[in-house]
Amino acid sequence: MNVIVVGAGEVGFHIAERLSKEGHDVTVVEKNRDKEPILRARLNALVIRGSGASPEVLEEAGIERADLFIAVTDQDEVNLVASLLAHECGTRRIVARIKSLEYSSSEWAQNATKLGIDLLINPQKVVADEIYRIVSYAAASEVAEFADGRVVFLGYTIGRRSPLAGITLKELAGIRGIYRMLITAIARKHETIIPRGEDSIQEGDIVYFVCNKSDLPAINYLFDFERQRIERVFILGGERIGEALAQKLSELKLRVKLIERDANLCQRLAEELDNVVVLNTEGTDIETLKHEGIADCDAYVAVTPNEQTNILCSLLAKSYGAKRAIALVDRQELVTLAPSLGVDACVSARLATASAILRYVRPRGVTAVAAIEHSNAEVLEVVMPPQSPILRRPLKAIDVPAGAVIGIIVRGQQVVIPGGDDHLEAGDHVVIFTLPEAIARVERFFS
Repeated sequence: MNVIVVGAGEVGFHIAERLSKEGHDVTVVEKNRDKEPILRARLNALVIRGSGASPEVLEEAGIERADLFIAVTDQDEVNLVASLLAHECGTRRIVARIKSLEYSSSEWAQNATKLGIDLLINPQKVVADEIYRIVSYAAASEVAEFADGRVVFLGYTIGRRSPLAGITLKELAGIRGIYRMLITAIARKHETIIPRGEDSIQEGDIVYFVCNKSDLPAINYLFDFERQRIERVFILGGERIGEALAQKLSELKLRVKLIERDANLCQRLAEELDNVVVLNTEGTDIETLKHEGIADCDAYVAVTPNEQTNILCSLLAKSYGAKRAIALVDRQELVTLAPSLGVDACVSARLATASAILRYVRPRGVTAVAAIEHSNAEVLEVVMPPQSPILRRPLKAIDVPAGAVIGIIVRGQQVVIPGGDDHLEAGDHVVIFTLPEAIARVERFFS
């Protein structure tokens, strides 16, 4: 597939890097002269310097041969103009990132479709939705739902008192009994392990597992994953992500307090948000936070534009009693570091946006995609086609690509944690955990 990515910021670079590693022919258009040598050195892609809103630049990038066009610059208008030019040149699939809420309304989405833009992605909405899912699951650091919500993929950090610390997967199989769950991966520092029976779970690991959602309460109780209900939430940062998140959480009847330093923004938020207490103060104003009940806070979410502030204030809130801290963090090195400091979950606007785009560009048959921040891996939901050569063969007799593991099979109303004697049938929904180097092989294998 020939792909053109306009804009080589955090999102554009991540998408270009991922698609080029999967074997696609990628061209990157970036107007920043200083980025050009870095992009040429780090990406297996053709790099064109110039504006994506220029017909001449797009012609140089090979727009007439493009199968997929992705516009992800920091300027909405450039993304829209570039997308319209791509449509005029006959590009079949077009994706644009739009930050402004006025462009991401349902009316604008309909207009974009008429103009040839297949998908509009709003980063603020994508991030707010992801944090909302994480808060809803109380103790998880990663959350994704598959098969219309019947299957959940979760990541949990193993603490010192966890009953899983120190046991092997073989021992875990005997403990879990009738509950349908499978540990698909373990993130340990900078390494992601596809575990086998003799591998053990250690303190500090992030354990990723997939299970039938109906079994989750019993699994949580058995392994002490989630010990409290979420009732009180503090949100630091009242810009678009914080506002959208506060609105969504208040609709769940949670007690939400929103912290924002800008007095004018506080005034607007107080007028527009129902059932949300708006506090005009700093995230480091401990006396005010103590007075407002930070010691009884179930979840503290920091979503300011400054990721260092988000980490610092999250840790500060936990030190004064907040049970759980979630921070908006983009840089990979800080995402890796934050959990070791005590941040319970990190959400990356870069990765969340890229994941939403990659979900759209995956081959037919891939119905859902979740990107895992700590391991750079993906979880795919694939619908098995009737012509697949691996149907009705025992799983122990087929060579699933190295770096991937089948987590669950959904067949009609049945949810199966597969063993070696199980098989796949046409129409099955298969949830697969895959490391980045195996993604392309997995897509071909299950197609």
